[in-house]
Amino acid sequence: MKRYSQWFSLAAAFVTALMLMFSTDQSASAAFWDTKGDNIIHDPSMIKEGNTWYTFGTGIGNGLRVIKSNDGITWSAAPSIFPTPLSWWKMYVPNHEENQWAPDISYYNGRYWLYYSVSSFGSNTSAIGLASTDRIASGQWRDHGLVIRTTSADNYNAIDGDLVIDKDGNPWLSFGSFWSGIKLTKLDKTTMKPTGSLYSIASRPNNGGAVEAPHITYKDGYYYLFVSFDSCCKGVNSTYKMAYGRSTNITGPYYDKNGKSMMAGGGTILDAGNERWKGPGHSDIMGNSVIVRHGYDALDNGISKLLINDLYWDSAGWPTY
Repeated sequence: MKRYSQWFSLAAAFVTALMLMFSTDQSASAAFWDTKGDNIIHDPSMIKEGNTWYTFGTGIGNGLRVIKSNDGITWSAAPSIFPTPLSWWKMYVPNHEENQWAPDISYYNGRYWLYYSVSSFGSNTSAIGLASTDRIASGQWRDHGLVIRTTSADNYNAIDGDLVIDKDGNPWLSFGSFWSGIKLTKLDKTTMKPTGSLYSIASRPNNGGAVEAPHITYKDGYYYLFVSFDSCCKGVNSTYKMAYGRSTNITGPYYDKNGKSMMAGGGTILDAGNERWKGPGHSDIMGNSVIVRHGYDALDNGISKLLINDLYWDSAGWPTY
């Protein structure tokens, strides 16, 4: 009996150790990733290279902000990108060259592609630029110059660029903020710059045009368009919220769960925040299983921080978490 008791105790201890080891290894797979460390970010876009997670975000005056993590939970600062404004920016956005916004990082055809915006707040005098690298960890980025620009003569805004690869392997860029809403254009596979028509895929004509930050992902026969509604950048007073719709064609039309067109202001709300996290928005999705966005922390003076969740899909194919 004593030997049996000792064996049972050892077995129980072994099982407990396995459970602890498993829970530690899987810490980044919880439904809500409780990020910590230097997790301050705005307009996040996340990617994994090797064993390192990188999140890119808006920068004001010091280049595009980059943070990194070995587990997706604890984050630290990495060197910024473009700490010195590129000379060509002032040609398109004079006097606002230090406003580098909303980067999008993606991997395609053996390179990492970084789309970013240079703009003045509240104006559509804006430009989307492009840089690339074969290895993020190298810190060496190739400047590809201007992708698309807008001026006060345009009824749309060239910010919030986001790369999407369609089901046939073709690259597209969605972008837009307020005015006439979200646009989409096909890209040349070599230059990764626009070729062909400009499509309108979402707008909010009865809500002051308050739609921006598009992100498209493809899953099981549908293209899902995620956007942000209303106002960001006001700390705990932000009214930002995330919405979505879907289409069988990348160029639309996109409809929400109620069948309303996203060109007519439609969009099913995914996240409007909670008591702590105000104004969540500017989402980015990895592998259709992880969703990233920022939220303003009501427990920390409304500072914008990195929020990550596992992303799920219901039986009808709609996203949830």
